Amino acid sequence: MAIQQFLVYLSLCAVCVLSKPTEKKDRIHHDPQLSDKIHDDAQSFDYDHDAFLGADEAKTFDQLTPEESKERLGKIVSKIDEDKDGLVTMEELRDWIKFAQKRWIYEDVERQWKGHDLNEDGLISWEEYKNATYGYILDDPDPDDGFNYKQMMMRDERRFKMADNDGDLIATKEEFTAFLHPEEYDYMKDIVVQETMEDIDKNGDGFIDLEEYIGDMYSHDGDADEPEWVKTEREQFVEFRDKKRDGKMDKEETKDWILPSDYDHAEAEARHLVYESDQNKDGKLTKEEIVDKYDLFVGSQATDFGEALVRHDEF
Repeated sequence: MAIQQFLVYLSLCAVCVLSKPTEKKDRIHHDPQLSDKIHDDAQSFDYDHDAFLGADEAKTFDQLTPEESKERLGKIVSKIDEDKDGLVTMEELRDWIKFAQKRWIYEDVERQWKGHDLNEDGLISWEEYKNATYGYILDDPDPDDGFNYKQMMMRDERRFKMADNDGDLIATKEEFTAFLHPEEYDYMKDIVVQETMEDIDKNGDGFIDLEEYIGDMYSHDGDADEPEWVKTEREQFVEFRDKKRDGKMDKEETKDWILPSDYDHAEAEARHLVYESDQNKDGKLTKEEIVDKYDLFVGSQATDFGEALVRHDEF
């Protein structure tokens, strides 16, 4: 067994040992919370700082004077103003907040990009991805670790083609992001649903029935009594998941389950920031209007934008 295959095998064994049969697997994709702090501007603007910068970045913003905060905030405003018209719209502010909250996705893409853009031309072809990911498997079509790598590769190829908007089998960084994180893109949601159904639909009838639904998140493992959360999930399936009351979930019902239409917290926060900062009430913010309210956006002695600016430049 090749050393890479052996390490994969060991890691999977460790997961199996550490996993408990009563643990619940969550397949639902939710947008992350903007902050774990209370949104009460009468007490503090900490929630707004987390939302605007991301919680991890906001924690590092403790050493700046008000003058430094204003200067760096002005630089960030220039990044937010995508069309460079000197005005920040609610939509541009919303997009920035979403970027700040999902920075980890772009960091993940950047890490993987370096390992897959083999010819360093700023693009990743399917052949590059296949060779970097499955090259050693292709040399051994019958590995002895029990994994069906050929099936995994075919599934990856299908997703790659879905992410590839122009059909040339060469991914830009945006298309590669859609490939790695399809749940973040509207045009990729069908593939997320399809892959989920293939994972859970054990009898291959194109639907997810109650036992398949429960079996995906819980294994009896010899236990006679189910935990309470499993009983609750059975009730959830009957009362809410199975909208047609036919004992199974089709593609639309599965999509409603794993990709719910969440409240758009980023848009709500963007509207709040515009409302609080828009002095002339034209629905848009100038750099001056934002900097005047720097304490709302970033504060002072609680702000360090250096890393945020550097990371945004990378993308």
